[in-house]
Amino acid sequence: MMIYLPIAEVSVNAFLLLGLGGIVGVLSGMFGVGGGFLMTPLLFFIGIPPAVAVATEANQIVASSFSGVLAHLKRKTVDLKMGTVLLTGGLVGAGLGVIVFNYLKGLGQVDLLVKLCYVVFLGIIGGLMFVESLRALRRSRAAGGAPLPRRRSRGWIHALPFKMRFRTSGLYISVIPPLVVGVLVGILAAIMGVGGGFIMVPAMIYLLGMPTKVVVGTSLFQIIFVTAFTTLLHATTNFTVDIVLAVLLLVGGVIGAQIGARIGTKLKAEQLRILLAIMVLAVCGKLALDLLIQPGELYSLGASGGH
Repeated sequence: MMIYLPIAEVSVNAFLLLGLGGIVGVLSGMFGVGGGFLMTPLLFFIGIPPAVAVATEANQIVASSFSGVLAHLKRKTVDLKMGTVLLTGGLVGAGLGVIVFNYLKGLGQVDLLVKLCYVVFLGIIGGLMFVESLRALRRSRAAGGAPLPRRRSRGWIHALPFKMRFRTSGLYISVIPPLVVGVLVGILAAIMGVGGGFIMVPAMIYLLGMPTKVVVGTSLFQIIFVTAFTTLLHATTNFTVDIVLAVLLLVGGVIGAQIGARIGTKLKAEQLRILLAIMVLAVCGKLALDLLIQPGELYSLGASGGH
């Protein structure tokens, strides 16, 4: 059943979009990630212009993150104070990201920028996750599955000024590192249409030294507001949010998330991470090949002097 997407200006099979939403929903339920870093490239592959894919996917992340936060609030695993500091940085970053996005859109280079960002970030993160997961699998076999002590960061972060006490996380640290992390994630949310959880979560554990149990909920709390703000900016300045596309992805995503949560309970954490790493690297490889093999097809300016 073909459906016309008014903002993207393309016709796409509605069941294909529901299926994509479902697949990413399954991943979201299994791995606890928003899935934007996989969904946005998948939308590129089926012919959605990158500018529309980025803005619309940010919209979907708001809904999926909101349902996740409700569950974490019930368990009291959200550090609202830390989330607010991260959010302050995130809103500034999102504003900066949309300015850069609009500037490059005016130059006709935004599609290339978005795809290059994805190749670089997915390549780095997929590679690091893959190596780390392999090590974790080896260690769990060698030590009979004994858990590893969590690394807590000391040193330069604790020497910074403007310290604040974060009771839920049990931390007394400077507000500067969380603000910087927030700004970076906000920029990524605006340019790449991702929640940034795949960068935010490792930064909160290894850089800020937060306990793992409060990291996911706090990350999702911040993501809701940053992606909502990003969606609003894209909708009002670029007019690139396609509501028809967003609704179809949401329906698929909600159903998929329920299935994914059930599958996730049956697999070990190391196995889940290595599966996710392989998927991230596969998407990165496909995007890199597309950039190398074919010019920007329908969406290039045509008059540019090179590929």
